[in-house]
Amino acid sequence: MAGSQTNWGVLLELSGPGPKHEQLARALRTAIRGLEDGAAVPPSRQLAADLGCSRWVVTQAYAQLVAEGYLDGRTGSATRVRRVGDAVAAKQPAPIERPRYDLAPGLPDLRHFPRQRWADAVRGVLTTVPHTDFGLPDPAGHPRLRATLAGYLRRVRGAAPGEVLICGGVTDGVTRVCRALRANGITRLAVEDPGWTRLRRAAANTGMGIDPVPVDGEGLDVGRIPSGTRAVLVTPAHQFPTGTVLSPRRRAELMTWARDVDGLVLEDDYDAEFRYDRRPVGTLQGTDPGRVALFGSVSKTLSPALGLGWAVVPPQWTSPGHAPPVLDQLALAAFVESGGYDRHLRAARLRYRARRDRLVDALGPARLSGVAAGLHLVLHLDRDAAAVVREARAKGVKVADLDDYRVAPGEPALVLGYGNLADNAVEAAARLLREAVG
Repeated sequence: MAGSQTNWGVLLELSGPGPKHEQLARALRTAIRGLEDGAAVPPSRQLAADLGCSRWVVTQAYAQLVAEGYLDGRTGSATRVRRVGDAVAAKQPAPIERPRYDLAPGLPDLRHFPRQRWADAVRGVLTTVPHTDFGLPDPAGHPRLRATLAGYLRRVRGAAPGEVLICGGVTDGVTRVCRALRANGITRLAVEDPGWTRLRRAAANTGMGIDPVPVDGEGLDVGRIPSGTRAVLVTPAHQFPTGTVLSPRRRAELMTWARDVDGLVLEDDYDAEFRYDRRPVGTLQGTDPGRVALFGSVSKTLSPALGLGWAVVPPQWTSPGHAPPVLDQLALAAFVESGGYDRHLRAARLRYRARRDRLVDALGPARLSGVAAGLHLVLHLDRDAAAVVREARAKGVKVADLDDYRVAPGEPALVLGYGNLADNAVEAAARLLREAVG
């Protein structure tokens, strides 16, 4: 529409907070988006009369929009619309289709996030931390959390943490170490196959060449690490996704390999908190801190939304990064120091063990694998896994194909995550999955 045809007195509505010239500026911004480039707006005296306000209100609003680039005001000429770009309607994001039953791996029970105790920790931090903690953060992490986690890892995981660094999670920590490896001439990383796709991609994104190494019933087949490779990424406490534990023989072989090649083991302490039939094995890092970088996070114990993790890395393999928000770090420190984290894990272990047992019973005579630990198990199939995934999805059940975590396809199987599955949904989800399997 042309500016000369616009009934400005009717079009503009002065309302909302702020003085009148700010109200008018807001109204004008909206109105002139529909005008052609170069269309004239009314003279200030005329618009003031139409709106029943002072001319000063109009001149101030015009001046603001000239400064912002909406209008072009020249002495001796009408004030005109300046079209900077076409208005683009904001696109509504496509709605996320959520399955009725989500058995994809990777999430803890988000229903049981300790909201009140976490809120108490945050509140306590806000009221007690010195004002200096609101300054520029230490890239290595807040000293209080680093010391707290050092004590926790020593006590619970048998680690030998000399220098704990705070990071955004395991992926962040592994990415930093891979950068340091490349900077020191180590350009290839052996990874478990199958294994976490996200970590494999993160390492590749740093420029590392990736060497997949098969996993069997004893864990990583150390003897098949390619010659010339000097770094390897493993999940010895509970391998993802096969659910195996690195055997004592393989642990010894791996540490011998690291010494022989003057290499580094990147230990993702995945699911170490959740072993149901016995105490979890201690870390590799505790046996040789100079050859192992240890990584952990609260993603599987509290929530991935917190973005809090840690790395214990030999000094020569550290790389700079950005630590998570300081207040979140201090809240975690307070939560661990108060004993709240230990209590949360004890309750979670009981809950997950019972849920795992229910799921195994509900699946009936199925071929399952994986030790009694963690938040997932593997269901082996006699037919194409991708087809089962599609049929299960059509029934409202989300499951993962084991091939999603392999470098090369293998025996058909599904990875079933039960961490975030409601207890009252176990039997129904298992029944629909059995129907999809056929």
